[in-house]
Amino acid sequence: MVNTSEQFETVIGKCRDVFMKKMKDYGNAWRILRTTSLTDQIYIKANRIRSIEEKGIHKVKEGIIPEFIGIVNYSVMALIQIEKGSGEDFDMKTEESFALYEKYIYAAKSLMEDKNHDYGEAWRNMRISSLTDIILMKLLRIKQIEDNKGKTFVSEGVDANYYDIINYSVFALIKILMEKN
Repeated sequence: MVNTSEQFETVIGKCRDVFMKKMKDYGNAWRILRTTSLTDQIYIKANRIRSIEEKGIHKVKEGIIPEFIGIVNYSVMALIQIEKGSGEDFDMKTEESFALYEKYIYAAKSLMEDKNHDYGEAWRNMRISSLTDIILMKLLRIKQIEDNKGKTFVSEGVDANYYDIINYSVFALIKILMEKN
């Protein structure tokens, strides 16, 4: 029997490892980015995934796995920026960055577990291309909310969409890694 919680841990372990290594390489340079810039960066990655899915080939060495990992990590960065503000506190200690990463990745995991309970892990029957499309839709929603200065009438805010993007990306990575094994 598959254990989604364990699979989630495996995938976020890979994402965390990339985040930590990039922090060692670049420090907190990402703190300069506004959430709108992070949204656009995530969009670029998701759009590349869709392009590769549609064309069936890619010319840049990296395939879609690093792109999904990037989407997870940029989404966590966006959640941190929502809390901390952008362009401030470049001196944030590495330990604080890691602690905030853990806070948001585990908030996403908790949400995933609640939704999996209610939806019966329906994502397992979805195509990776559908997960990609949903991520793109969520990004377009975020962009609209950002363009509306954060105001919504009945919809969830940008943070809820970032959490969903994290979880859909993790689901895609679980499915990809399961297919490889």
